[in-house]
Amino acid sequence: MKFRKGTERTGGFTLIELMIAIAILAIIMGIAIPSYNQWVLKSGRADAQTVLMQGAQTLERCYTRFSAYNDAACQIGQGDTVMSESDKYQMTATTVTANQFLLTAAPQGGQTNDTECGNFTLNHQGQKGAKGGTDDAVVDECW
Repeated sequence: MKFRKGTERTGGFTLIELMIAIAILAIIMGIAIPSYNQWVLKSGRADAQTVLMQGAQTLERCYTRFSAYNDAACQIGQGDTVMSESDKYQMTATTVTANQFLLTAAPQGGQTNDTECGNFTLNHQGQKGAKGGTDDAVVDECW
């Protein structure tokens, strides 16, 4: 068998092939990472909803037993705070009177990057809010 000098090809990739593969990966990662981060923020919102609903249920049980949300025997009082299960939101009982309450869940840690929804609220009438307001479009998107 005769071999010509310089015509023998060895296995492997050329530098151009490697650069093209790296460029393709960079484009894919540039699209995938922001989408993943947004998905993580959206999934964290369930934590706010859960802690608010649990707080509201606690206050409703108190109202059923004592005919007031702010009875001394209630577990949640004016200004009390509760951390959500995965520490992504801190719930505060911002208003607790005999006949009404307002609970606010403020984002904590990495969840503070969620500028779309911000703080979640829930009151004694079951009215939900997000980003400091009750705009239906924002509430529907966040809740």
